[in-house]
Amino acid sequence: MIRKTMLAAIAAPVAGLVVMSGFAAPAMAQRDPAYEAARSNGTVGEQIDGYLGIVGQATPALQDMVNDINIKRRTVYTRKASENNATVEQYATTAGCQAIARTVPGEKYQAPDGSWKTRTSAPPERLPICP
Repeated sequence: MIRKTMLAAIAAPVAGLVVMSGFAAPAMAQRDPAYEAARSNGTVGEQIDGYLGIVGQATPALQDMVNDINIKRRTVYTRKASENNATVEQYATTAGCQAIARTVPGEKYQAPDGSWKTRTSAPPERLPICP
């Protein structure tokens, strides 16, 4: 219960992060055509831990892109976690909840059991602790 309350408390700042930072779904897609293509074709997806993951076989270029995005996300999560009295992991998990919620039909996301799912018109499966 305490963990869910803490995650809910940082959810609003994370929502702003995702839009302002450009490190999550739609915002990043506007900046990097390779990222947009990878999301669209299902080779990358949002993970429950707040980071981008590779779905299936990784190429060196795809791995480099994902690593670059995840390094940038971690930098933002670290700063925002400090500002909000949360751990980086708590902040990243909340960001993951928000990023998965923002996926659109056809995009990949990680379900609570760790499997990769393709978003349909139904809400995505998310961790029970997601606000």
